[in-house]
Amino acid sequence: MSYSVKWKKSDVKFEDRFDKYLDPSFFQHRIHWFSIFNSFMMVIFLVGLVSMILMRTLRKDYARYSKEEEMDDMDRDLGDEYGWKQVHGDVFRPSSHPLIFSSLIGSGCQIFAVSLIVIIVAMIEDLYTERGSMLSTAIFVYAATSPVNGYFGGSLYARQGGRRWIKQMFIGAFLIPAMACGTAFFINFIAIYYHASRAIPFGTMVAVCCICFFVILPLNLVGTILGRNLSGQPNFPCRVNAVPRPIPEKKWFMEPAVIVCLGGILPFGSIFIEMYFIFTSFWAYKIYYVYGFMMLVLVILCIVTVCVTIVCTYFLLNAEDYRWQWTSFLSAASTAIYVYMYSFYYYFFKTKMYGLFQTSFYFGYMAVFSTALGIMCGAIGYMGTSAFVRKIYTNVKID
Repeated sequence: MSYSVKWKKSDVKFEDRFDKYLDPSFFQHRIHWFSIFNSFMMVIFLVGLVSMILMRTLRKDYARYSKEEEMDDMDRDLGDEYGWKQVHGDVFRPSSHPLIFSSLIGSGCQIFAVSLIVIIVAMIEDLYTERGSMLSTAIFVYAATSPVNGYFGGSLYARQGGRRWIKQMFIGAFLIPAMACGTAFFINFIAIYYHASRAIPFGTMVAVCCICFFVILPLNLVGTILGRNLSGQPNFPCRVNAVPRPIPEKKWFMEPAVIVCLGGILPFGSIFIEMYFIFTSFWAYKIYYVYGFMMLVLVILCIVTVCVTIVCTYFLLNAEDYRWQWTSFLSAASTAIYVYMYSFYYYFFKTKMYGLFQTSFYFGYMAVFSTALGIMCGAIGYMGTSAFVRKIYTNVKID
């Protein structure tokens, strides 16, 4: 067999030649614009709602608490004290399992930094023109931002009175790489068995492991030492009581488990249309190039997540339940459960995948994506809620 080639002179500039592979009618469809507008309106509504609820209710709370300050001891004993002020002696108590908690928060902050930097780089440079350039950039940026993980994780662990900081540093450094590499290597063995072109060469696996041990770990150590020394001192506005206060009975919908399940619905609602476009570019033959949309969606997701977790935490503290750290993290992280459930719908109704290799490839990498998204959302939710809790307890007078 033979073939001949005929060269024709083109008027299209070299940098614009890749444009014919892009699909503006799909990515810049009216639905895409409507979804962004819809999410933006939801953000305005949520921010307005949160500020209105908190400003009005907090003002009433402050007025009630200052009125109680003016009462004598007899009247105060007869009065019906209730609300978030009652747990001031326990609200800054260290969370249960602080080692895992601080490692998750550090990893979430790092994933957020990686997402932000990679999207900005993709907006400036056309990363979609070369295969694998996006993944290479993400790995490089993840390794370079390891001090972020160490700083936030190490400082939080120190503030919570943790002693085993080296163990926390190791868990924080290897939490995400172990999950991602473990899943990739497992899928790789299936790919090698099927002689698939998707199989990762053994040399690449060794290189990734070397990056984890010789780049990520030392940089994480630097971040941890900086975090412990610069912001590792517990400077809480309220003293922590020696004996934990008993948590009173409350309505079923105020239970942390219910708050966690409901917390992820609104953040997922703000991103699920964008998820469709991302999934289509990842699992179908479309090239994703509208990174400006992705940046907007990331900003919207952060604002919605923080607003939802602040409201959830306010209701939890008002019910005199001071277990807000894990609740704020998990209520934001539950977005990942809804994203993973959506990936099931996408697999069965939008793709034509079948067989063990394709199924394990799809659901394995979707599990990694969803978990990383959940950890990122959880860290954002916790950071916003932590600032809110610190603020309200700084402003109230405590005996």
